[in-house]
Amino acid sequence: MNERPVSDRAVSKREYGAALLAGAVGAGLILLAVRQRWAQAVFTPPKPLSPQVVSVSGADLVPLAGALALAALAGLAAVIATRGLLRRVAGALLAVFGAGAGAAVTASVTAANVLGVAAGHIASPESAAVSGAAGSTTGGSSGGAAVVVSGAAGHAIISGTPWRAAVIAGALLVFLAGLATVLRGPGWPVMSARYEPPQRQDSGAAGALGPGRAARPAAPAAAARARDSASMWESLSGGEDPTEGDEPPGREDRASVD
Repeated sequence: MNERPVSDRAVSKREYGAALLAGAVGAGLILLAVRQRWAQAVFTPPKPLSPQVVSVSGADLVPLAGALALAALAGLAAVIATRGLLRRVAGALLAVFGAGAGAAVTASVTAANVLGVAAGHIASPESAAVSGAAGSTTGGSSGGAAVVVSGAAGHAIISGTPWRAAVIAGALLVFLAGLATVLRGPGWPVMSARYEPPQRQDSGAAGALGPGRAARPAAPAAAARARDSASMWESLSGGEDPTEGDEPPGREDRASVD
């Protein structure tokens, strides 16, 4: 009769662990993918300036995806810490984060977006210094870079298609984890239940405190036995019989009857 409840608990634990693992792997995959190079923008300024090649990462193109991945990790923590309706709400948010990351990566990676992000990099002195375009700026000044961008013919080379696919896969995992939490989350184990102290009940408290209370008289009993032994030795030393007068309880009664 207990096989079915045990089986249900095991299934709930497996679903719970699978959902958390899927969400964590999905968010981690998104964060890893957006750190990679997704495209390059090549600007060809007027001569005698050299062409500029600017690398663009996924975080540059789709900053929302990385932010939603971090939010998904926070959502997973909320799933662990909540129960019931609050857990459903956390799961719904998790699904929204996954869907948002997938939508952002499919809509934001275009040639125009790559060129716009790269132009912003060139316009900043820090990025111009690492762009690898020697002679395209004068002392790394932003004014020189602005002239190069305005007069340069640029084209984008999008090479991060595998990383975009990784983001979409990670977003799908996060979305499925959130959807599973909405549908099945209230029946999953609750972390706080493992760390809550057991509830005190009258019978349970009496049973729990019984051994402790029974152990307390043990010390007075041992002390009483020690005092009896000491008085016995004193009686023997004084020439008295310490057992004298210790008649069994029914001995006098039998004697009176006889």
